[in-house]
Amino acid sequence: MKKLTKKRKELINLIDTKKLYPLDEAIDLIKKTAVTKFDSTVEIAFNLNVDTRHADQQIRGAIVLPAGTGKTRKILVLTKTKEKEAREAGADFVGSTDLIEKIKKENWFDFDIIVATPDIMGDLGKIGIILGPKKLMPNPKTGTVTVDVEKAINEIKKGKVEYKTDKQGNVHTILGKVSFDQKLLKENYNAIFNIIKKAKPAAAKGVYIKNVSLSTTMGPGIKIKFEN
Repeated sequence: MKKLTKKRKELINLIDTKKLYPLDEAIDLIKKTAVTKFDSTVEIAFNLNVDTRHADQQIRGAIVLPAGTGKTRKILVLTKTKEKEAREAGADFVGSTDLIEKIKKENWFDFDIIVATPDIMGDLGKIGIILGPKKLMPNPKTGTVTVDVEKAINEIKKGKVEYKTDKQGNVHTILGKVSFDQKLLKENYNAIFNIIKKAKPAAAKGVYIKNVSLSTTMGPGIKIKFEN
C-alpha cells in the first residue's frame, strides 16, 4: 500500500488542479495517471447549477454510448408476459414474482441491472426500499420499465448508461475504459456532454454546467475546458 500511495502522490503531481485541460490533453493524462493493474473504468462528473429540490430541475435519463462502456453487465428481466422474448434477447436472468421473492428473502444480487415490464411494477415496488439504495429500481425515464424488453436488452449490451443528478446537482457516469483509444473516449465524452447540455431545465438560471472532470478508478480528477 505504501508503494501505491507514493505512486499516487507522484501521479497527482502531474496534474495542475487549478487548470482546465483541453479534452485531448485530459485523456492523455487519465491514461498516464491510471494506478490500477486492471483496466480501469473512466468516469465523467458534471457539477450543474440546478436546484434538485425542485422536480423540474432534476435531470435523469440514459444514453447508448457510441463506443460502448467496455463492461459486460448481467441483466435481470422481471415480467409476467415477456419471458420468452427476454430469454431470446439474451437476458442473463428471467423471472417474475419468484425472483422478486428471491431478492427479498435471500438478498440475491447476482445481476447489474433490472429491466421490468409495467405489469410487474406493482410487485416490484414492494421491494423498492431494497433496490433504491443500490440504484437498481427500474424507471421509465431510463428505459428500464418497458414492454419492448428486446430493445432494452440490446441497448444495455451495446453500452447504455444512466445519468441522474444527486442532491448537490452532480452527475456521475461511465465514459469507458482506460484501454479505449483516445478517439473512442472522445466520442463517448461528446455524446454525454451534448445530452447533459440539452437537458438544461428551463428554470435553471445563470451558468448551467459549472465544471466537468474525468477520473479513473482510484485515479485523480482532471478538470476539462469546455463551452456552455
